[in-house]
Formats: sequence, structure tokens, C-alpha cells
Amino acid sequence: MPGKTVVVLGGGVGGLVAGNELRRLLAREHRIVLVERDIQHQFAPSFLWVMVGGRRPEQIVRDLHSLVLPDIEIIQAEVLGIDAAGGRVETSHQTIAYDYLVIALGAELAPEAIPGLAETAHTFYTGEGAAELHHALQAFPETGGTVAVVVSALPYKCPGAPHESAMLIADYFRRRGMAERVKVHLYTPEPQPMPVAGPALGDAVKGMLSERGVDFHPLHRLVAVDGAARALRFDGQPPVEFDLLAAIPPHRGPRVVRDAGLANEAGWIPVDPATLRTRHENIFALGDVTAIPIPGRWKPDVPLMLPKAGVFAHGQAEVAARRIAAEIAGASPSAAFRGEGYCMLEAGEGTAGFAFGDFFAEPHPQLKVHPPKRAWHWGKILFEQWWLTPHGPKREALHAALALGARWAGLPAVI
Repeated sequence: MPGKTVVVLGGGVGGLVAGNELRRLLAREHRIVLVERDIQHQFAPSFLWVMVGGRRPEQIVRDLHSLVLPDIEIIQAEVLGIDAAGGRVETSHQTIAYDYLVIALGAELAPEAIPGLAETAHTFYTGEGAAELHHALQAFPETGGTVAVVVSALPYKCPGAPHESAMLIADYFRRRGMAERVKVHLYTPEPQPMPVAGPALGDAVKGMLSERGVDFHPLHRLVAVDGAARALRFDGQPPVEFDLLAAIPPHRGPRVVRDAGLANEAGWIPVDPATLRTRHENIFALGDVTAIPIPGRWKPDVPLMLPKAGVFAHGQAEVAARRIAAEIAGASPSAAFRGEGYCMLEAGEGTAGFAFGDFFAEPHPQLKVHPPKRAWHWGKILFEQWWLTPHGPKREALHAALALGARWAGLPAVI
């Protein structure tokens, strides 16, 4: 059988897992190509720790080559176009023909979509932004003031991150002895924290925020930021003043998938929830770039969508890779994504909460919530170290430790 070429677009969580799983499953005559514009891979879950000084930026960066298995071809380039009918990808480096394509390009940040946001706000959604926000927190006046954390638009990736950031910022000023002088407010257009996960999780997170002195403001849709007046303008709400603004910028699907005709009207790629296949038989998409409806509704006319989170990209990547490998081998694919996911929610003081559940459950997602404790925080650290460790015996030992921890906690294997 002649060798096949599988091209993976994007070197984030989904792309790395898909590429490595394909290389593990396919014989060497089959070519695995990973296209990524930034060869320096940043571990995004640790941006929050960079924000509050728990990590230096260089501690969470690895050369992409160290994180992939041998015989994966890495092309450092920008993806310029996808010819779905012709089976080709145009990059800034070369044109690549493929037999199978995996799209894991993530979501783009678009702070310019809200007037005044880009010029005024800090963000912890990039490595550079997290480092700059850390400097801003260090420079915050000893006399105190107001920190506003704002979810500027929906959807956004890492649904727990806004709540984690608010709690970690409050903890940062508590450790500086400024808790009584610094007020932390969290604003979101959502009716509760992470509404897709249901009221039990929402109530648990609201309790965590309140216990840590964070004021939570739901149903606040940001329409503009007045940088000169240091004020937030919300739809139907009075202006809110701030001294420091940390914002989750609007997200949008990558232009290349929109131009290729792969996206829906909202800019995201619809896929089969179980197989991750697009409307093209040989094209799969996974992670933040996708649109996957799940049971339940956010509003009467708004269906719930699977959150954009690394844990789902990870599981989807394994499924897509296994289905592609089975098809290349002439077997009937059986791997299916089942909507299971988890979140370790950093709460400050060396603790984290934990939620795990089934997002495909009927009539709505079913999750179990564990209150904050040090074990979940250390679990997140262990996962970070596993992810950033090159392939070899140390990485395997960390993987075994994670699996043991999951069994101890009574959880299914999560990696």
C-alpha cells in the first residue's frame, strides 16, 4: 500500500496530541506533517501563574521539536489557504498535498472588535499579555483601587480562566497585605459562571469567588471601554470605573477556515460530535476551532455548545487520529469522542477546585464538583510538568503518576 500523507494544522494541544498519536499508530511509510507558525510552544494553562508571578515566561515554553515523536515533519509556516476539493494546503513556505487533514488552528483573539478594549486592557490569554499583566499588578499602587476582570464576548476558550484569574488576583493582593484596599470585580455576559456546566457548578464557583472577596456581576455585556475615563460601558447598565482592566478579548474563528468555506455563519467549523469529521470525508477538525452542540439550551433560542477547552481538544485529537489510522489500515474505525471533560479551577492559597463530568449527557451536562484543596492544585502542576517534558522515561513516569492520581481520586484516566 502506498504511503499516505496526513497534515495537521496547528501545534497547540489538539495538534500535538493528534500528530503524536498518528505517529504512534502509523507505519513509517506514512508521512505526518505538522504545520505551525510559532516553533516556541507555550503552555497556555500556565499563563495564569505567569500573571501572578508563580512562573517566569521562559519556564512554560518549549521548542516544538522536543514535544513531538521522531519522524514527524514540522513545517514552520503560516497557513494561507485550504483547498478542500483539491486536497492541498497553501502555506507561507510551500504547498502541501494531503490524503487526510486535521485542522487544529484554535481561535483567534480580536480585541479590536470592542471600541477601546485593545488600547486599554491587559489580557492573560497570551504569554506576552500575562507577563505584562504581572508587571501591572506589581506596579499597582499601595493605596489600592479597583481591578476589573471582564469577559468581553462569547464564546471564549478556557471557560474557567476568568474565574481563576479573579481569585488569583485577589490572592495576589492578599499576600501583599492589600486585601482591604483592592477590590476585584468579575463581569460576564453569562447568567452564571460556566452556564454550560449547569447550576450546581455555577453555584459552587460563585461560592468560591465570594469566599475570596471577588464580586461577581453576571449579565453584563461589554460594548465599549473609555480609556480616558477608565470606565467600562455595558449594554443597559451604568458605567463602571476601574483602575486596572484584565479582559478576555472577543474570539473568532481563523480567517483561513472561513475563506475555505469550512466554517458556519459564526465562523467555527461544524463537525460530527463523535467522529470530529467535517462535511469533507478526509478532513477532521478539533478543539477551539470547532462548533459542537450539546444537550440543553443556554436561552430558549440558544443551544448549548461544547466549551472551548484544552481537555476536549486532547480527547478529540486522540479520536480523530485513531479513526484516520484505522481507515488507512483498511479497518472500520470505532473510536468515538464521548464528551467527558474536567477542569481544575485555581482558587489561590495553593488550592484548586475540580469538576468532572459528561457534557453529552441528556437532558443536559452532568458534572460532579469537588471543593478546593491542595491535591487538585498539585495535580495541575503535575500535568504541566508532564506536558512540558520531552518524550522519554521521565515523561512516562509523570504519565504514570497522573494515572495513579486519577485512580486514587476515583476518576477515569484523563490523559
